[in-house]
Amino acid sequence: MDEGNLFEVRNLTKIFPVFGGVFLKKVGEVKAVDNVEFDIREGEILGLVGESGCGKSTVGRLLLRLIDATSGSITYQGKNLLDYSLGDMKDLRKEIQMVFQDPFSSLNPRISVGSTIADPLVALKVLERKDIAPRVKELMELVGLDPALAKKYPHEFSGGDRQRIGIATALAVGPKFVFFDEPVSALDVSAQAQILNLVKFARDDLHITVLIVAHNLSVVEYVSDRVAVMYLGNIVEVARTEILYRSPEHPYTKALMSAIPSVDPDVARSRKEIILQGEIPSPLNAPSGCKFHTRCPGFIGDICVHEEPKLVDIGDSHQVACHLMTA
Repeated sequence: MDEGNLFEVRNLTKIFPVFGGVFLKKVGEVKAVDNVEFDIREGEILGLVGESGCGKSTVGRLLLRLIDATSGSITYQGKNLLDYSLGDMKDLRKEIQMVFQDPFSSLNPRISVGSTIADPLVALKVLERKDIAPRVKELMELVGLDPALAKKYPHEFSGGDRQRIGIATALAVGPKFVFFDEPVSALDVSAQAQILNLVKFARDDLHITVLIVAHNLSVVEYVSDRVAVMYLGNIVEVARTEILYRSPEHPYTKALMSAIPSVDPDVARSRKEIILQGEIPSPLNAPSGCKFHTRCPGFIGDICVHEEPKLVDIGDSHQVACHLMTA
């Protein structure tokens, strides 16, 4: 394992069975994550982007073992998490945490905010009982909440403040890694900026490694050091943020980047939007070879149909999975 990596993911696959009919027999399967490989470097924010349903959130949940992988390996600090027992994973929860997409449904409406933030401290036995209340106060102040509101309930807070509660809960046990699953998709623009600044604060001041999933490319550009792009369960491109947004190489990434709106009229006029033809294939019947070949404007023939491209380093740690790169 590379000394600078916190996670190394290799050949990670997750297959979900599909049931149908009167007797709910298995009628198919969805390969939500298909032989995915990437690293997360210690102390970085890695962004994961792609269209809805491409497998982004599934990857994050696999890293945290909230769901189990079908095959592959997830190496965390030199150990394969897929070999961990449930008891081992409970101990590891002190180090790896998650902030959920919907800040309301992830909070128990019958439990006060203070008790919610204290819950992981109690469950994982991180602090003695006398130290929990001061820690809750500290965490609320850390994320910009008034500690005097600790006895209030989730429905009494705005969406942005509920997300702050979720972040405070994830930070409570002092984790090394936090997975943010679409943390701003349900928030207005002003609340989004505040939450994204908290994500950066977690990395810069608390030295937490972050994986953030989002479909808003501007959000990912603002917070991420590197970005990985997913399409139908595969990672098709990985690069440093400034490189990916300035010089995308995969045809799918180019199409995504061309759709980013700009307030600069000169940039807006110069940018040529790429309109992809056809519909996104069903994950129940994904195309063979390169899964993007049915919509790719750079399609080059049989190799795209029959052979799955591998991620290739094209320089400056920029990786692309496309036959055009090796043609």
